[in-house]
Amino acid sequence: MSKNTFDVVLLIARPAAGKSEIIHHLRQTPLKERIRRYHIGEFEEIDDFPMLWTWFEEDDILSEMGYPRLHSDSHYYFLGNHLWNVLIRRIAREYRKKLRDDPQLHERKTILIEFARGKEHGGFQQAFEHLSREIVERMSVLYINVSWEESLRKNRARFNPERPDSILEHGLPDEKMERLYRHVDWEELSAADPAYLTIQGARVPYAVFENEDDVTTRGGDALAQRLEETLRRLWELYTQSR
Repeated sequence: MSKNTFDVVLLIARPAAGKSEIIHHLRQTPLKERIRRYHIGEFEEIDDFPMLWTWFEEDDILSEMGYPRLHSDSHYYFLGNHLWNVLIRRIAREYRKKLRDDPQLHERKTILIEFARGKEHGGFQQAFEHLSREIVERMSVLYINVSWEESLRKNRARFNPERPDSILEHGLPDEKMERLYRHVDWEELSAADPAYLTIQGARVPYAVFENEDDVTTRGGDALAQRLEETLRRLWELYTQSR
């Protein structure tokens, strides 16, 4: 490959595993250093959290006006699990619009796509089936690995009730965390091959960023070094698969 940056990176994990902290670190890294160390160029994010939060706010407005809620009940559980897949398809549409507006998008930019999924609502396997081929054919996957207990701890620690819509400070009640995210299907999906996932028949490279010790919260050189090592492995797989 002549260029030195990923086209699309799926950044996935349990909630509060460190996805947003990694993105924050990348944003704080100067462009030339970011390309050299992480193979991430100028980048844009597509995150489904702002989408689902908009649904919750719209449902609250509808309730205040005396109309039925469209997406969630009064406890903010989706009215149907199919709505999780609607979010993935919305991500795909956002990506398609970026390509429409800039056909040379990936000559300069990396797109980071961020989401979490649990078995209760179909897991990553079902989410992957709703990605567009445009994404699947260009993407690599960075999975941030933390235990259920660590995800729960960090979810509690980061939650700011004054800013529940914040990317870095939102959180879930313990009961909802347990129902939605205690069980994930990553180990099942990745068990067959240590380097590639099969998604919609395509061979997609992946790497695992181990974060049980919460290096993403500490930040600094420890985060930079681990991220560099993990993305170097992913880049090697990515270039081999092009």
